[in-house]
Amino acid sequence: MAPSNAKGPLDGVLVLDLSRILAGPTATQMLGDLGATVLKIENPKSGGDDTRAWGPPYAETSDGASDLSAYFMSSNRNKYSIEADLSTEAGRVLVKAIAAEADVVIENYKVGGLKKYGLDHETLCAEFPHLVYCSISGFGQTGPNAARPGYDLMAQGFGGIMSITGAPDGPPMKVGLGIADVMCGMYATIGMLSALRHRDATGEGQHIELGLVDTQMAWLINEGVNFLTSGKEPTRRGNAHPNIVPYETFQTADGHVLIAVGNDGQFQRFCEALDREDLAQDPRFVTNPLRIENRSQLIPDLIETIRQIPTAEVLQKLEEAGVPVGPIHTIGQALRSDQAAARGSVIEMEHAETTQGRVELLGNPLKFSKTPVSYRMPPPRFGQDTASLEAILNNHRKSRQK
Repeated sequence: MAPSNAKGPLDGVLVLDLSRILAGPTATQMLGDLGATVLKIENPKSGGDDTRAWGPPYAETSDGASDLSAYFMSSNRNKYSIEADLSTEAGRVLVKAIAAEADVVIENYKVGGLKKYGLDHETLCAEFPHLVYCSISGFGQTGPNAARPGYDLMAQGFGGIMSITGAPDGPPMKVGLGIADVMCGMYATIGMLSALRHRDATGEGQHIELGLVDTQMAWLINEGVNFLTSGKEPTRRGNAHPNIVPYETFQTADGHVLIAVGNDGQFQRFCEALDREDLAQDPRFVTNPLRIENRSQLIPDLIETIRQIPTAEVLQKLEEAGVPVGPIHTIGQALRSDQAAARGSVIEMEHAETTQGRVELLGNPLKFSKTPVSYRMPPPRFGQDTASLEAILNNHRKSRQK
């Protein structure tokens, strides 16, 4: 257990957040959870981050405004909201003054979109060589598609993940949430932390740039390398696995279960638990490569066997046999499970601006023994900290001096 007065590992780091929607905010929320001071710049002309209006649902506020959508709250805790219109001289001066003190700047404007304001990486990094400046875009800063706007759906389509997601006889399907944005934000976080380590060792900042499509192709993992190795296009298999059999969803007598047989020993125990020793002894199925080759003969037989057994019985038999098996939860069942409670997967934060006085959010999964994540500030109302900016910066300076 970490000491109660422990500071986050990024205590003393100041982040100028010019990003919006999901990829950038996911990254800066992570930095904020780790102790950084994050100043989120929001445009008063647009009402702030686009996702403030991406509802319902919204948290009910005491003034009746709808600027705390669930979507916005999912990735914007531990941040201050500062109003600044970059199209005005006052807005640019304010942001540049923050940049002078910041350790990190992150933005997700269109490529070249900040140059006209003098807030692009070339300008700011030349003036403030210590800066770690991170740019996120749809396709990166170079290449034939660099000028195209980037949205998660387009990234999933361009980057290939949709071609292998969905039922074999159905259309290409996106993942059920903005996974390209979220994973891009995670890569951005790793990049910024790595660049901060280099800066702290050398005094030298740098520019990091990445695109939603770049990162989406990077996490094609085995399916991407399957193609590069074989030259064959992977296909949609529903919930089945391209390199492991059986590894998919099976219907039971009263529901569904997930079964993941990871090796030949598990397959033997799997068959014994289901009273199908004949399959374990069948020469077509004794090894995983043979099971892949003869998938079309094995899986229908397993489907017929498992759908006659109740879910609870399948789970019990396979768990006792040491075969990976599990239920398929709804989001509500997952977040209200005893496992979620034990691991802090859901947190509650006080929020004086809401009618309930609190909000529930998803917890950070990182567990530190010395420098735990912290939940210091709930998602902010639009522009709520603008008038307090100088006080916030003064507190940051004092923290940095300790």
